[in-house]
Amino acid sequence: MGKFNDYKHVFEPIQVGPITLKNRIQFSPHANNMVNAYGEPTDLFVKYFEEQARTGAGLISIYATPVNQEHGVDYESEINITTDKVCCSLCRLTEAAHMHDAKVSIELMHAGRGADPKMLKRGYALAPSDIPIPGQAQNLKVMDRDDMQEVIDNFVDCSLRAKRCNVDMILVHGAHGNLIGQFLSPSTNKRTDEYGGSMENRFRFPLELLKAIREAVGPDTAIEMRLSGDEMIEDGIHVDECVEFVKRAQEYIDMVHISSGLIVVWKASFYTMPPYYMPRGNNIAFAKAVKNCPDIHIPVAVVGGINSLEMIDEIIENGSADIGVMCRQFLADPDIIHKSRAGHPEDVRPCLRCQGCSETYGSHVRCSVNPGLGMMPPFDKVQPAPVKKKVVVVGGGVAGMTATRTLVERGHDVILMEQGESLGGVLPHICGLPFKGDLKRYSDWAIRMTENCGAEIRLNTKATAELIEAENPDALVVAVGSKPVKLDIPGIDGPNVKRVMDVDEGIEQVSGKVVICGGGVSGCECAIGLAMRGCEVAVVDMIPAEKFADGLPEITRNMCRMLLDDHGISRVGESRVTRIAENGVELLHSDGTTEFIEADYVVDAFGVIQRKADIAELADVILDTYLVGDANEIGNIKRANFKAYTTCCLI
Repeated sequence: MGKFNDYKHVFEPIQVGPITLKNRIQFSPHANNMVNAYGEPTDLFVKYFEEQARTGAGLISIYATPVNQEHGVDYESEINITTDKVCCSLCRLTEAAHMHDAKVSIELMHAGRGADPKMLKRGYALAPSDIPIPGQAQNLKVMDRDDMQEVIDNFVDCSLRAKRCNVDMILVHGAHGNLIGQFLSPSTNKRTDEYGGSMENRFRFPLELLKAIREAVGPDTAIEMRLSGDEMIEDGIHVDECVEFVKRAQEYIDMVHISSGLIVVWKASFYTMPPYYMPRGNNIAFAKAVKNCPDIHIPVAVVGGINSLEMIDEIIENGSADIGVMCRQFLADPDIIHKSRAGHPEDVRPCLRCQGCSETYGSHVRCSVNPGLGMMPPFDKVQPAPVKKKVVVVGGGVAGMTATRTLVERGHDVILMEQGESLGGVLPHICGLPFKGDLKRYSDWAIRMTENCGAEIRLNTKATAELIEAENPDALVVAVGSKPVKLDIPGIDGPNVKRVMDVDEGIEQVSGKVVICGGGVSGCECAIGLAMRGCEVAVVDMIPAEKFADGLPEITRNMCRMLLDDHGISRVGESRVTRIAENGVELLHSDGTTEFIEADYVVDAFGVIQRKADIAELADVILDTYLVGDANEIGNIKRANFKAYTTCCLI
């Protein structure tokens, strides 16, 4: 029998209660917004779910599904499993997954105090104690025994409906500060009755709920439970209590799924979906504590920044868990299993952990590096072009490389002209900070895959109108990128002023007191990097300080701002730099007052502007000319890739 890879454990089947998973890989639940106004999965959802199963994961999970529509909903685009009207579409989901030999779980939850106030139909949310969350439901009803029984009945009813729809496993969501987690945690459970206070009392309601589900679905349906191994707040539940709960819960559940953090407390929310500032595998230690408890005998799954089959294999090898759970890496490259198993893990498109996939409000799920994700035809997959064309792409940065690979995949003859000596544009030069490892992996991948895609690549080539006309192309894609803005500020060319990219790369060394001019993403992240090296840093900008780093997705932006605070980085907003001196920066505040901030070095992070002269020179060379990336609109990697991909899918 052929051996296709060196993985020791990943592809071993595992028994989880009454079901057998074909491998040790779980596709984690995640919001995709592919439901209609009635909470029914759409045709696109069914197609998307089949694609999840096609990845080869042994278990795929339907994301957070409220068991009560009157007081349990935290997000408006979730499946409504409280009615039989959903059964037809839910059956289509499970059928699509089972065709690819994947098992299906559905994540049942109740938001409790985290309920969205806009979605409440009774005028109040339920909670174990009256501790409202800013921005969420403020009118809380402390649950009595009748309320608890109602919630238990809701979970049972929805579990039975899921079973009738051929769901293989019920995933009970007890993590991240949902209602079950609120009972478990001493931070949110301040009750003085038999359901609060001691650990045993706080465990009581969750265990009663699990017992009821088990009795209802019987022994032929598996039950998984998602728990925060640590809520990452001082007075929350920690791993020792998590272990104690699993000891008791395993009487009713077949697998425990270890995460961490709280979605409703912003400093703890970073652990639920760790951004690139955090190390990978942030929950492995918690999972290992559960796995290594001699009194626990059910399989343990772990989620949190896992990005490769090698990593899952190591987790299993080290006895930290039995199953590795991924989501964002699957979104970045749904073929990760197939590529890795075939012996080509280097071809896997890396996930940036930028949280671009969490920006789902108003659209289906999207990915910064996989722009076809969640799209309708003809953008869901690259299609062969009906007519083969000759296309010139100008610029080898993020957008230019994506455009080139997409055009080649469509079957066109492509010439990529890049005036620099290598591909990547600014991408390889913005990976120098210690938390930019994910971006470095993506940069290396994008360059390597573009070099090997089959396009004719001409480096050190300045694309002129004459040069392009000589090629007589059918289409021209302009991806010339952007350039740093040059402001007319006295002292900006002084020897103490350094460019932000040069500082991040280590080309320029700064120390002591540093003022960074620019509160965008690059300025704020440079500030964090310098503070980590011991510099005393201030960031100044004309925008309000509360808008610093606004170009990041919410979770990542919040963590960036937390790191600014944690490192003592001063933020000065609504202030214009009027002069840069040898020993600091002069500011004019919006109220008309001035201030001088002393500095040994000043970092120019004023931002970028379009290369309008270059764009204008190429605008009228041929009729079919397209602008992508910063040449079209100044933006981030997600926008650049999306515009380049969607444009080239139509050429």
